[in-house]
Amino acid sequence: MHDRSTERRLADHVDRIEAEHPPIPLESVDYTVRNPTLVRDRFGHVLDYMARVELEVDRNVLELATMLPDPPPIDRRFYAEVWQPQEIRHGLILDQLQTRIGRPAATPDLDSISAKMRILGALSHVSAIQDIVRMLYYLTGMSTERSAVLAYNRLHDGLAEIGEPALVETVVAPIKRQEPGHYAFYRISAQGLAGHLAPWQRWLTRRLRALSFAPVGANDDGQKADFGGVLATLGMATEVDKFSADISRVERDLLWARDGGLAVPAYVVNAMREAVELHEARRLQVGTK
Repeated sequence: MHDRSTERRLADHVDRIEAEHPPIPLESVDYTVRNPTLVRDRFGHVLDYMARVELEVDRNVLELATMLPDPPPIDRRFYAEVWQPQEIRHGLILDQLQTRIGRPAATPDLDSISAKMRILGALSHVSAIQDIVRMLYYLTGMSTERSAVLAYNRLHDGLAEIGEPALVETVVAPIKRQEPGHYAFYRISAQGLAGHLAPWQRWLTRRLRALSFAPVGANDDGQKADFGGVLATLGMATEVDKFSADISRVERDLLWARDGGLAVPAYVVNAMREAVELHEARRLQVGTK
């Protein structure tokens, strides 16, 4: 469980983001698109990736229930009562937008629970192991939400550049305002838990994180290539090292600061480079057909 100080900070934070950022009302969204073809051609695959990832939070909640049989009450309140409703609404809005510009609806995986998750859940009945699994959850949450903030910022700017004010103001801007609150929850949680991990727990957390890290929403090579395509479209494929450092800064400080100030965990930057390489390989393959 969280210590009392962290518990109070998290409770106040969750109450605040729930009150200040309820799920975006569907009636507030203006789907007016001035140039549907341009939006579809330039950003269609980005919208699809984002919609799928946002809608898959239903599966993520099932995974959390599997991995963490006895989570702190504030964690369950956050992911079930605040995070999930907000993210699902994001996914519905983005998916509606992409169908309106002539793309098929997203096809999220809503119920697959991997054997890896089930094994972690079985081991998490031991409290010391559950603390490790919780830390992995918080680290994943931080990198995921920071990735989302950066991507939505670039999408916001890209849509503004091509003259789509309704999408900028009523789709992307409201979504990107909600993501930092999620990131802050994971950051506060991870920082609070890190100081209570024994050396062997820290060691095992580092090993498992290095083995399991993947870009958000990328569960196979095809999805990794899709993610690489998102980075390329949003202008981040040439800034992979900077992007990797940005999404893993707190993780580096919590897990690796004692090892001489590692700039970026190698598993993070390697995963991002692999995604870009898979995207480029697929693009070249398609181009030769």
